[in-house]
Amino acid sequence: METQPEARVPPPPPPISAWGHAGRALGVLAISAVALGGAVAEGDRATLWTVLAEVTAGVAAYVAVFWRRRAPMTVAVLTNVLAMVSGIAAGPAVLATVSVATRRIPRELVVVAVVALGSAEVYALLTPAGDEPQWLTSSANLVATAAILGWGMYIGSRRELLWTLRQRAERAEAEQELRVSRARVGERTQIAREMHDVLAHRISQISMHAGALAIRDDLGADELRDGAATIRERANEALTDLRDVLGVLRDAESGELTGRPQPTYADLGELVSRARQDGLRVDLDDRVAEPAAVPGGVGRTVYRIVQEGLTNAAKHSPGTTVTVTVTGGPEDGVTVEVCNPRPVGRPAGPRPPGSGLGLLGLSERTALRGGRLTHRGDGERFVLRGWVPWPG
Repeated sequence: METQPEARVPPPPPPISAWGHAGRALGVLAISAVALGGAVAEGDRATLWTVLAEVTAGVAAYVAVFWRRRAPMTVAVLTNVLAMVSGIAAGPAVLATVSVATRRIPRELVVVAVVALGSAEVYALLTPAGDEPQWLTSSANLVATAAILGWGMYIGSRRELLWTLRQRAERAEAEQELRVSRARVGERTQIAREMHDVLAHRISQISMHAGALAIRDDLGADELRDGAATIRERANEALTDLRDVLGVLRDAESGELTGRPQPTYADLGELVSRARQDGLRVDLDDRVAEPAAVPGGVGRTVYRIVQEGLTNAAKHSPGTTVTVTVTGGPEDGVTVEVCNPRPVGRPAGPRPPGSGLGLLGLSERTALRGGRLTHRGDGERFVLRGWVPWPG
């Protein structure tokens, strides 16, 4: 079953300025004067009744034409009917006919053309002008009606063109604002992800060292100084990482995104070594077939997975042994698994706060690489497992 095309809806007419109203009024009065002048010159309307009919119909047409935008077809037909018996109504009839023609709806154009041409013919028969033959008068009426309709269609076409261009400009501006908004959201998401991946690990180390100092009451002055120095060192590293993360913001001079050194698979050993220096027991089992050939994006994702696993283990299971296993190669991709025992009892001192957004952001990061990330409690262990494909 074929669907009928929807009828074209004309754009709303623009508001008319004071100069526009004045110009239309002068044009309408001029047309009425020309039409009435021809009839008066012939002297065929000298009776009282004809004068009353002329004035009454003309005044009614001038009143009705003010509603041409609300009911264009009704006003156009009414004013043209009144113009059959009144030359004064010719001006409003022309204005109402042009108003209908601006809509450029075929069925309305046909109706108003027939009514306008018939009105002109009837008026010519009631007030004959000289000895001109009827075919000449009818031809003149036909040309005048076509000119009126053509002028109205031109105005409507130009009006619709300007309306379309305005709509396109507004749409383009809205789309530009949407693109800018999306770009800002993307930058903020990137900054938030980097800040969590980097700073959460550093601050967890600081919290772990500070918690150890808080619950130990058998430390000497030298050991306290060493612990404070370690906390200061980790805090400085956190500040350095913060400055690096903020490097993803746009440069003030060039406006371009400034990068920061990103970790690779080769930095995985240093990550584990730092965790061990901070007191976390970590067993690393690296069985990747070609570790030197791991692509940068793959290695960075694996690094972040291990970093998140070590951070969570330091937060929630301090003092336990964390097992990190990395396997795979170019054929099978890289699989990384971080396991740590569940904590037994409640650790002494306050626990570091956690929002749960780290694993969510890490899942999004892994999915962007075409991989997958799962985390679950496996009996007495907590397992974080990820797989990242090795691009060909």
